Amino acid sequence: MMLKLLLIAAGWLAAGAATAAVDLAAGKAKAETCAPCHGPAGISQMAGTPSLAGQPDGFLQWQLVFFRAGTRKNPLMQPMAATLKDDDIRNLAAYFAAQPPPRVDASVKADEGLAAAGRKVAQGNRCTSCHKDDFSGTQATPRVAAQREDYLLKALRDFKSGQRVGGGVAAMADVVYPLTDDDLRALAHYLSHLPS
Repeated sequence: MMLKLLLIAAGWLAAGAATAAVDLAAGKAKAETCAPCHGPAGISQMAGTPSLAGQPDGFLQWQLVFFRAGTRKNPLMQPMAATLKDDDIRNLAAYFAAQPPPRVDASVKADEGLAAAGRKVAQGNRCTSCHKDDFSGTQATPRVAAQREDYLLKALRDFKSGQRVGGGVAAMADVVYPLTDDDLRALAHYLSHLPS
C-alpha cells in the first residue's frame, strides 16, 4: 500500500513538474528554514548533516517525498517535510540543485592509504554505474563527491544495517552488505575528498 502511495505521489509530482513553473525565489525563501542544519545555500557545516547544494533535482524531490510519506525516517526531517506542498518540494529541489556544490577543503589533506582503499572499494562495487564517473549523481541518485565524510559514513552504515533503504530498489543494500566497516570508512573518506 505504501509503495502504491509513493508511486501515486511520484507521478503527481512528475505531472505537476511539467505544468508548474519552478519558482527559484520561492525555493530560496523556503530554504531559509533548512539553513540552520544544511547551511547557507545548502553547504552543511553541521556534523552528520548532508550538504544539499548541487544535488540532482530529482534526488532531492524523491527524498523530500520519502520524508513526507514517512518511508524515510528522521525525527527532524519528517515533521519538516510533512508541511511541504508539492510546489514547495519542486521549488526547494530546484533551488538547491542550482547552487554550486561544496568544495573540498584544500587545507584538509586526504589520508593517501585510506583514499586508495576507498577508491578500490568504489571501483570494485559498481559505484559509478549509479553515481556517475565523477560521483556527481544523476536523476534520483545523489552527488557523493565532496559530501561530508561523517554523513557519508552514517548513510553507508544505515544502508548496510537496513535502517535506510534506497529509492524503491535494494541497490545500496546489495552493494554495501558484503563490505566491512573498514571498507565503509575508506569509501566515505575517498568520496568526501573528491572534487565536486
